[in-house]
Amino acid sequence: MEESLVPLVPMSHTAHIRSHRKPRRNASSIAMRAGVAGGVLSTVAVAGASTAAFAAEPVTQTLELPTLTADLATQAAQSADATQAMAADYQLQAERDAAAEEAAKQADKDLAKAKKEEARKKAAEEAERKAAAERASRDSERATLSTNSSTATSTTTAPVGGSVDTVINFLKAQLGDAYVMGATGPNAWDCSALVQAAFKQVGVDLPRVSQDQSMSGTEVSLSNLQVGDILYWGSKGSAYHTGVYIGGGQYLDAANPSKGVVIQDLSGYPATGAVRVL
Repeated sequence: MEESLVPLVPMSHTAHIRSHRKPRRNASSIAMRAGVAGGVLSTVAVAGASTAAFAAEPVTQTLELPTLTADLATQAAQSADATQAMAADYQLQAERDAAAEEAAKQADKDLAKAKKEEARKKAAEEAERKAAAERASRDSERATLSTNSSTATSTTTAPVGGSVDTVINFLKAQLGDAYVMGATGPNAWDCSALVQAAFKQVGVDLPRVSQDQSMSGTEVSLSNLQVGDILYWGSKGSAYHTGVYIGGGQYLDAANPSKGVVIQDLSGYPATGAVRVL
């Protein structure tokens, strides 16, 4: 008899170690795995069949989604229109508020201007009333002085009593009158015309111009002045301005176009010399 040869299967070099041996599959494990595999294949087959069945049926298009989309578009457009209308309303209201504020400011300005103009008119009227009263007072004093002077004697010597006071009172009655070169009164004077008119009230006939007035009467020292002395500026015989000393270091003169007839201090504008005719 021939002996059958048994094939030898080489073993792993770790096969003799129990923990390194591969576990043997039993029959139940193999059966379970076969069943799972068969189930998976069945499921795939069913799914494929279902897909084929669905593919064979006609596809029906639904109108629900387009209808919903149109509604949303309409609502969005309406919302945009409402937002734009609201923004326009806000803009219009802002413009109205700005116009109202500007109108209120302009009204305040107009009111302030009207009040200022009214105050100016009242001040002008008050100044005119005072000026009229002063003119009336000066005219009355001039009339009295003219009456008194009509009885005076024409002479270069001092009349009896009160002559200096008469001169000074006449000069003070002209305070505030204008200065005009060549004017001789009654409401405008130049310097020499005022001096001439003042002394004429007491009968002293003085020359018309400053140069000649500086040569009249008796020369006196500026340290020995008396009320009523005639002051002059410039060289004697060629003086360019005259005034009358009224005491207290002051004099009265028709100064210049900007000042008119005023009272001034000698310390501010010292005279060159003085003459005495009373």
